[in-house]
Amino acid sequence: MPNQIDSANLLERAEQLVDLAMKAGADKADAVVVRSRSKGVSVRLGKVESTEASESDDFSLRVFVGRQVASVSANPGFDLKALAERAVAMAKVSPEDPFAGLADESELARDIPDLKLFDDTDVSSDELRESALAMEEAARSVNGVSNSLGAGASAGMGGLVLVTSHGFSGSYAGSRFSRSVGVIAGEGTKMERDHDFDSRLYFAELDSPEEIGRRAAERAIRRLNPRQVPTASNLTVVFDPRIARGFVGTIAGAINGSSVARKTSFLRDKMGQQVLKAGLSITDDPLKVRGSSSRPFDGEGVSGTPLTMIEDGVLKHWFLSSSVARELGLKTNGRGVRGGTSVSPSSTNLALEPGDISPEELIRSVGTGLYVTDMIGSGVDMITGEYSRGASGFWIENGELTYPVSEITLASNLKQMFMRITPANDIDRKFGVAAPTLAIEGMTLAGL
Repeated sequence: MPNQIDSANLLERAEQLVDLAMKAGADKADAVVVRSRSKGVSVRLGKVESTEASESDDFSLRVFVGRQVASVSANPGFDLKALAERAVAMAKVSPEDPFAGLADESELARDIPDLKLFDDTDVSSDELRESALAMEEAARSVNGVSNSLGAGASAGMGGLVLVTSHGFSGSYAGSRFSRSVGVIAGEGTKMERDHDFDSRLYFAELDSPEEIGRRAAERAIRRLNPRQVPTASNLTVVFDPRIARGFVGTIAGAINGSSVARKTSFLRDKMGQQVLKAGLSITDDPLKVRGSSSRPFDGEGVSGTPLTMIEDGVLKHWFLSSSVARELGLKTNGRGVRGGTSVSPSSTNLALEPGDISPEELIRSVGTGLYVTDMIGSGVDMITGEYSRGASGFWIENGELTYPVSEITLASNLKQMFMRITPANDIDRKFGVAAPTLAIEGMTLAGL
């Protein structure tokens, strides 16, 4: 996989696009090029189902005429001058946006650090195929597995080039390698399914195909012959790290400045107040070396710094881009992300920091409760915090995992849930959202 994103050529084209926009009548402008290269192989039952490869360079231009803004996008081969003129013409007939504009010049990144986000290992399609086949074979060889949902392996890279009319010019690239497999255990009406995967920036750090396949098989087999349990209130529920990461993502959504500005977050009036159990902190670090979601600058050219978003349970920051920050009367903290032709705030390497007890000790402390390994549906109201989702996992008795359970619903309110979290110490920071095993007290279980 080539290490370069041809930054010199792409930067030159982006600079030309910005210059042409200014000559066409824009007061300010920025141009972005997103380069993507990927290939992947999927297999099922020992045979290749698909082999895919894709390449794209997506250009976008954003122009400002006063407080009027317009954005256009194009693929390679477009006429630079025509695109710039069209964008300016669109902006002149657009309604004013009082919060629109580039990031303040004083906030632009002056030094672009090398965060070691790129691995130039060139993985062939043959190697991808062999690893996918090995994953599936490892899973299917485990006694109790009856069928395969398929396996896949992929390798890719992405690059970003950004040029603004007020002096920013920069680029960076990142690589991504992944492996995944899903299997079915059991027969007839008693079948259960599960999966496992790994995703890394560096190819050599991927879990082996055999290990991923074995884990997927063991997870599926453990789910066989689930029981239902009676309805219970005031129950302690323990969330497996795979599920806990999604829970932390929900917290990130609630402290996203865009949601706050639109009054669609139940935490919109909680700045400076306790929103998590005392002692808990959530951190976000865009500059983590070899971090899964690191970036040396954001989608507006601002260098974000590591932040403790929630410290000792107290909310300290929103995720902010420039326009959202202006709307809230604040300053951006370098969390702007390009999404097509728009910029919106988002987290980077987000983590709910771990506690000091092992997951086994945490489960023992529960006594009787539920250990959740899978969630169903999206029953979360981000305006009120009401939480209701289908779940499956394992019943906890006398502090030990016992039999599998399914066909249950968990309910509570996120405001109360946040105040009742106890984290274990088993955090894995390889993902963009990291969380340890979490126990949450006082939930309602709807079962039999």
